[in-house]
Amino acid sequence: MSSYADMELKQRRKGRPADATPLLVDDDASGKDKLNVSISTAPSRPAPSNVETYSLYLLTFLAFATRFARIGWSNKVVWDEAHFGKFGSHYIKRDFYFDVHPPLGKTLIGLAGLFAGYDGSFDFESGKEYPPNVNYTAMRMFCALWGALMVPVAYLTARELKMSRWAAFAAASMVLFDNAYTVISRFILLDSMLLFFTVLSFYCFTKFANLQNQPFSLDWWLWLVNTGVSLGLVSSVKWVGFFVVAVVGLYTLENLWDLFGDVSMPKATYIKHWVARIVCLILIPVAIYIASFALHFAILTKSGPGDAQMSSLFQSNLQGNNLKDAPLELAYGAKFTLKNFGFGGGLLHSHVQTYPHGSKQQQVTCYHHKDANNDWFIAKTREAEAEDDAKYGSPAKVTKGGSDVAMDAVPDAPPAESAAADGAVKAEASDAAASKDDAPVAEAAAPAETSETPAVNRPIEYVRNGDIVRLVHASTGKNLHSHPVAGPVTKNMNEVSGYGNKTVGDSNDYWVVEIVDDLSRGKKVDVIHTLTTRLRLRHKNSGCLLRSHSVNLPQWGFKQAEVVCDKRKDRNSDINNMWNIENHWNDRLPKADASHFKSQFLKDFAHLNVAMWTSNNALVPDPDKEPDGLTSSPSEWPFMHVGIRMCSWGDNDIKFYMLGNPLVWWGAIASLGGYIALWALYHAKFQRKMATADWNLSSPAWGKFIFAGKWLLAGWFLHYVPFGIMGRVTYLHHYFPALYFTILLAAFLLDHVLDMAPKVARHVAWIAVIAAVTGVFAYFAPMTFGFDWPAAEFAQGRSWMPTWKLG
Repeated sequence: MSSYADMELKQRRKGRPADATPLLVDDDASGKDKLNVSISTAPSRPAPSNVETYSLYLLTFLAFATRFARIGWSNKVVWDEAHFGKFGSHYIKRDFYFDVHPPLGKTLIGLAGLFAGYDGSFDFESGKEYPPNVNYTAMRMFCALWGALMVPVAYLTARELKMSRWAAFAAASMVLFDNAYTVISRFILLDSMLLFFTVLSFYCFTKFANLQNQPFSLDWWLWLVNTGVSLGLVSSVKWVGFFVVAVVGLYTLENLWDLFGDVSMPKATYIKHWVARIVCLILIPVAIYIASFALHFAILTKSGPGDAQMSSLFQSNLQGNNLKDAPLELAYGAKFTLKNFGFGGGLLHSHVQTYPHGSKQQQVTCYHHKDANNDWFIAKTREAEAEDDAKYGSPAKVTKGGSDVAMDAVPDAPPAESAAADGAVKAEASDAAASKDDAPVAEAAAPAETSETPAVNRPIEYVRNGDIVRLVHASTGKNLHSHPVAGPVTKNMNEVSGYGNKTVGDSNDYWVVEIVDDLSRGKKVDVIHTLTTRLRLRHKNSGCLLRSHSVNLPQWGFKQAEVVCDKRKDRNSDINNMWNIENHWNDRLPKADASHFKSQFLKDFAHLNVAMWTSNNALVPDPDKEPDGLTSSPSEWPFMHVGIRMCSWGDNDIKFYMLGNPLVWWGAIASLGGYIALWALYHAKFQRKMATADWNLSSPAWGKFIFAGKWLLAGWFLHYVPFGIMGRVTYLHHYFPALYFTILLAAFLLDHVLDMAPKVARHVAWIAVIAAVTGVFAYFAPMTFGFDWPAAEFAQGRSWMPTWKLG
């Protein structure tokens, strides 16, 4: 077996630098040589020439020119500015909100608005005209900045992949003159930041890969750290950023495996390689990701529309939230709300609408917004209440608000059209709408004047572990009820409904209280504390557990979360079967000391991330709304079968259409097949012993061909294929990160093919390609920069595919 020193000696004899990565590394004891396909096998690129510097300047200038041109012309809220502009407002007002994406990009949008003098007062309603106090142009320019910076980084990346200057210029031009990349960079959106940090991550990765012959040098450390930082940033903007993390992760594993095969490397050095990558590619990105949430929590200190997605304990620490203004211990007759302890869990809820099938009794759901229909009373069983009546007599009356009220009175039947009712009187927003921050939020109603609060002539009795109780819906008087009827959606569980009233009902209204633990006091507790005690409600007759989960009811249930009774065995540890008291009213008990309610950052961080994951998965195609002209399937993206109308389409409206440069997109997808075909052809030639001295499995040129193709293909695959597996709703712009890798691959493949042509022919071909890309961009430019004439006129000659809704 050849030693590492022998390999270096052989390289020096061939005229290669002693510290260059060996073309061949010893693979096994048999002496069989294995190709090292690291990109660093190709000769190092010389320092940039004046031509290259001026090319970068030109590309950067054009990038800013195309991204900033007429950026403030449309003075209306365009497309998803309705969401991300609104999120920026919350940061300025410091109101807590919920969204399915990590917070970094939205924090930066809020910062841009703050620097632009915006006060956070605008509601960013879609299509609404911006008022004078919103400097929307400056906010758009901030987002466009990231889109513009993609272009020079694309050029630098192409050069790190050992492309010629012409090929790198062409690759950057395809990014520069892609209509889709341009238009999505010109509005208050996250996508320009996501794309830039994806591009930056891949660039840093290629820089680091080119330094494998200089391990632990200053440059090696610099670009390893830069790679980790950029991975942390892209992951903190959108979870799509994890796909480029996967690309770098796969390369790292391959690289460490190759190093493992170097038997001459000291074990301590190999361990050092592992430690360096763990610190820089795992710990640094994780630290940045966590820090983005720490900043998020530090800024959003006020109660806002996203409260209900978080734990009750977290909510209680927000300014303007009244959850702390409650008694500490739960006593019979108290009024309360019950929150599911599952991540992103909602509040136990009921309304007058009934199930359309099953028992056809009153619906019970979980709802993610404050609402009077979330309020319940805790009561004893009817038998226990009868004993109390016999022991203490009829409940006394007290005067509240100037009228005599019996404190245990509960309406025996629901009002015909109560203000708290749903449906025609007040349609309730779906949980899916909650994830987009669109649903209206009403303050929880004050304690009802007619309640089950114990009369003054009866002692206070606390609800304890093992008690058998009734839960009575405050608005309708129905009892929380379950029976052996299949759940409305989850058929292997029992239905939960609202049934009867104070006097009408049966033992299926009874639930056993099981205290799990207390976040402040530990496990050995007997009395329920507001916010901190986790409990289960076990149905007395069937033994099933009250449960809510991330299953939404159909439209007849307002798309709210299903509530069922879980009759599966051994489900005690399932957090979806656990609950806690959130709001709590009882005039006979003192308010709790605020020191009882302290939340922990890491628990809040974990809770929010799982809630984001749950809500993301809940964004499934809605058969009642699809197709709506905005959504599309991944199979439609590579060949650009669809585009997106980003605003209203009236003749006099300023209109924008999200559609790529057809020449760029079709050329990019064709490069996938072209590269694979060439790879297969070359392997067939090698098998037939047709290799040459300059083109064989051991040549630097082949290593370059394999490295660039392999990781560009991996980048496209990992950014595209997952969307075909996901069940969530998808849109055209989800393809944009994947597109970038095929653009680079197209330039790389063309460079490889043209390398065989004469110099003049190569130059002419590159000029033709760049000119064609630029010309097609200009032809479709009105849809990118906006046009205010009839769409039918614009569509003439431009509807190259019948599925494009240009007219």
